Amino acid sequence: MIDAIPSRTAAFVAAARSYGALLPADARLIDDPYGARFAARGRFDPAPPALAVRHVAPLRSWVLYMQVRTRVLDDALAAFVADGGRQVVLLGAGYDARALRFAELLRDSRVFEVDHPATQGHKRRVLARAALSAPAVRYVTWDFEERPLAELAEALAAAGHDATRPTLTIWEGVTMYLTPRAIDASVRAIRGWSAAGSALAITYVTRDAIERPGLAVRATRAVVGAIGEPWRFGWNPGELAPYLSARGFALRSDASIADEATRLLPARYARGVGRLGQRVAVGTSGESIAVAAST
Repeated sequence: MIDAIPSRTAAFVAAARSYGALLPADARLIDDPYGARFAARGRFDPAPPALAVRHVAPLRSWVLYMQVRTRVLDDALAAFVADGGRQVVLLGAGYDARALRFAELLRDSRVFEVDHPATQGHKRRVLARAALSAPAVRYVTWDFEERPLAELAEALAAAGHDATRPTLTIWEGVTMYLTPRAIDASVRAIRGWSAAGSALAITYVTRDAIERPGLAVRATRAVVGAIGEPWRFGWNPGELAPYLSARGFALRSDASIADEATRLLPARYARGVGRLGQRVAVGTSGESIAVAAST
C-alpha cells in the first residue's frame, strides 16, 4: 500500500464481503453487514444494485470468491475457539470485521488487530462514527515498512498478548504482496508468539499463477497493481509444508479456494469462483488445539 493512504485493496475486500448479502440465499456463506462502510469514501460503490452482483460475471465471481475465502477462515476461527483457544492475532487486519461478526463467540477472547496506521486509523474512525465497537479487540498499530517484525511480539505483549498461551494467527490476503525476505521474517515472528497449540491460517497465491498467469489472473493482478499493491510472492502447494516446517509449523491443511467452493456452494455458483491460483492453508505449532480447515 501507499504510505498515509488506507489500503484500497482492503476496502475492496471488505465491500465484497458485504455484497454477499445481495447473492441468492443459497450462495450466501457469511454475513458481514460492516464491510461496505469502509469503502464508502473510496472508488467502490458501497451498495451496488443486486442485479449487478447477481449477473455481472466479474463482480459476481469476486463476491463468491470472498464468500468462500472468508467462510473457510471463519470455520478455522470457530474451531480454534471451540477447542479452548482464546487469543487471535489478525496480521495485516485491514477491515476485517470478525471481532464484530463473532462478538458472542469471542466474548472471552482477545483479538489483536495489527495493521498500518493509515488503514487502521481509517477503520477506527469509521467504526467510531457508526458507534460500533468490539470489546475483544486490542489495536496494535504497525508500520511494516519501518519496523522489523522481530519487534512485533513485544508490541503484542504490551497490548495484553500472552505468548505462553495458544494463539490463532490469521494472515489473510497479505502474502502475495510481500517480498520473500518479508515473508520469512513474518513467519518467524509469528512462530515467536505461537505457543504449543497455536495455529497459523494463511491465504496465498501459487507461484505458478504469478509467474505464468492466465487471463483471469492477469486481470486481477492488473486491478490490484493499478492501486499500488502488486502481487510479488507465492508458494506452489508442495513447497509450503517444508517451508513452514523449517520455521516451526506443521502444515495441517492446504486447499484451493476453487475446491473449497465446490465443497461449500451449489455447483452452479462454485463454477463461478474460478481458478486463480488462490489457496488457504492452516499450520500448527506443537500439539494443535485447532481443527484445521477441511480440505
